[in-house]
Amino acid sequence: MSMRIGKNKEKSKHLKFFKKIMSSLLKFSLFFFLLIFNVSNSSSAEKQEKLLKQSWSFDGFFGKFDRASLQRGYQVYTEVCASCHSMNLLSYRNLSEVGGPSFSEEEVKAIASKVEVLDGPNDSGEMFKRPGKPSDKFASPFANEKAARAANGGAYPPDMSVLVKARAGGPDYIYSILMGYTDKPPKDVKLEDGVYYNKYMPGNKIKMSKPLSQDSVKYSDGTPTTEEQLSKDVVTFLTWASEPHLEARKRIGFKTVVYLLILTVLVYLVKKKIWLRVEPKV
Repeated sequence: MSMRIGKNKEKSKHLKFFKKIMSSLLKFSLFFFLLIFNVSNSSSAEKQEKLLKQSWSFDGFFGKFDRASLQRGYQVYTEVCASCHSMNLLSYRNLSEVGGPSFSEEEVKAIASKVEVLDGPNDSGEMFKRPGKPSDKFASPFANEKAARAANGGAYPPDMSVLVKARAGGPDYIYSILMGYTDKPPKDVKLEDGVYYNKYMPGNKIKMSKPLSQDSVKYSDGTPTTEEQLSKDVVTFLTWASEPHLEARKRIGFKTVVYLLILTVLVYLVKKKIWLRVEPKV
């Protein structure tokens, strides 16, 4: 009996020792993680400005795209951004789809016909150019990546099809980049040729020159063409391009929530009715 008690005491000692070691290791790991996290956060906070937060019409559970803003944003993309940036995942016919800019089919045909598309081969085996059709993808400004880099000082302009979804911060990040150019960078920042200062860009250096300025695009609907308005409109359009079914997804989500609520109430009532027949055993 005494032997068993002795063994149990030894086991309890070993267990306590093991628990102390594990507790110390966990505390050390937690302290190390918090230390690294705080250091990285403080360093990034020092270098990176907070993004410009905007009130977007498409935010929230019931948010929708502003149709007029989408059409203006497409105009800004066409007249400014399309000279360098492609949108390879979009077709011209998407511009007339429900939930998008809501151009009419005739307007889409007119938009597409202004673009020359390389097609073929024909019966002679040769490639040829033809006017664009609604089913064609958005025209790319460059034939390939090397041509794009050669025209932009070695920098490759990213495709804008899903740019908003691909960047942390989403629309606020793109808007901040467009609004983040300053003529006079800090004295301690040295800029190479063809590089510009942007306070919201990671590293604060960007090879894209300032794309938008007041009245750089003229709106036919009379909307003031301030730099803020141009930026907001093109970001709205790019957000739709990144998620063209946003409104449909929200509608489905709302209907699903309503359905589940009704189902929950019905299941609860059925459960009450069934268990009403069962007499409790006291």
